[in-house]
Amino acid sequence: MDHLNELDRYFTEHREAHLSELNDFLGIPSISSLSEHKGDMKKAAEWLAESLNDAGLENISIDDTQGHPVVYADWLHAEGQPTLLIYGHYDVQPVDPLELWESAPFEPEVRNNKLYARGASDDKGQVFMHVKAVEALFKTYGKLPVNVKFCIEGEEEIGSPNLPAYVEANKEKLAADVIVISDTGMQGPGQPAVCYGLRGLAGVQIDVKGAKGDLHSGLYGGGVQNAIHALVELLASFRDEEGTISVEGFYDDVRPATDEEREEYQKLGFDEEALKKELGVSELFGEPGYSHLERTWTRPTLEINGVFGGFSGEGIKTVLPAEAGAKITCRLVPDQDPDDIVQKLRSHIEKNKPAGVTVNVTEFDKGKPFLTPYDHPAIQAAGKSYERVYNVPTAYTRGGGSIPIVAAFDEILGLPVVLMGFGLSSENFHAPNEHFHLENFDKGLRVIGDYYFEVSSALSGAE
Repeated sequence: MDHLNELDRYFTEHREAHLSELNDFLGIPSISSLSEHKGDMKKAAEWLAESLNDAGLENISIDDTQGHPVVYADWLHAEGQPTLLIYGHYDVQPVDPLELWESAPFEPEVRNNKLYARGASDDKGQVFMHVKAVEALFKTYGKLPVNVKFCIEGEEEIGSPNLPAYVEANKEKLAADVIVISDTGMQGPGQPAVCYGLRGLAGVQIDVKGAKGDLHSGLYGGGVQNAIHALVELLASFRDEEGTISVEGFYDDVRPATDEEREEYQKLGFDEEALKKELGVSELFGEPGYSHLERTWTRPTLEINGVFGGFSGEGIKTVLPAEAGAKITCRLVPDQDPDDIVQKLRSHIEKNKPAGVTVNVTEFDKGKPFLTPYDHPAIQAAGKSYERVYNVPTAYTRGGGSIPIVAAFDEILGLPVVLMGFGLSSENFHAPNEHFHLENFDKGLRVIGDYYFEVSSALSGAE
């Protein structure tokens, strides 16, 4: 492809300048969850708006929300061509514990061809790649093969609380033919993947209360309910010994993976033995009758994330705890609804509540699952662009995690979503020493640039 050669020349000539610009972006501590960084959030939004302007985009705005602003830009002069809505986020996770970082989290440093900084992989580095791909096309051809709109938010790391309302209020402004998101990972080093589905999420906290205060286990043990015993009994009722969820109706709406999908997953040759070794476990565990990939991509879960209560200091304290609690999250698959699942959890808890305690349920994060058919032309176009640059077949995968705003985009705008990420699972996003493999930065720029041509052909020719 001639245009790929042209893009390669541009990215090679400007690599050092691009990395210097990315370092400036990564140097802004845009931590959305900490109020003391509100000024840094504004600074990051302004930096991004200026970068989009320099790249050649138009109608740039920093749109206020109830929280941190959304940065918008577009270029809409490719008559008769599809419109891509590029979504990403400029906010990052906190850096704690700081002492575990080998270099300062907001002072980017390259070691072994990996760029270390908070946000390098999630998601500033990947957002930046889309900006530079557009810039390269303008500088090389003077125009884009497709129309583009950028919608880059500053609250993804705190659950995108204000973005659904923004999208709802700006449906016309954000109207497009496909949404493209680079905030996911590849299948492995040198193994590109297009993610066409994500699991949803429903989270709750269970608080168990017994007596009005902790009791002496000698005076009251055996005669009054122990809140921790009650909690353990309740938690044990959620799943059977093989990991199948016992909540009545939990699986009612699950859309099974197709036989074709299951065959494709088998072809990926996933090494479960290598995974056991990597994780340091003797056996994998989960719902019978499914492979590890099927369990983590296409089946719902109910996991206990934390348990608290009683005495956990050094030595022994002979008490009957009056209170105990647990945090639970469920990963959901099409066509499960988070509100429905939470209601089923509440019914199960009420039905299985041990004697002598009261139980309170608090709802937390919710997000709907998302699925775009993997044979959609926009998804297949992404696969072709990956293959052209990486010279290996593209894997079509689902993700076990959740990006709640993806389902919101799907629901509000009714558009197919293409998740074409360039991160690796080993890159410590959300942890100390986050980094981005520059091999994937370099190749990813070329993939994105090529994709704009490929998706133009795929969608303008599609019915």
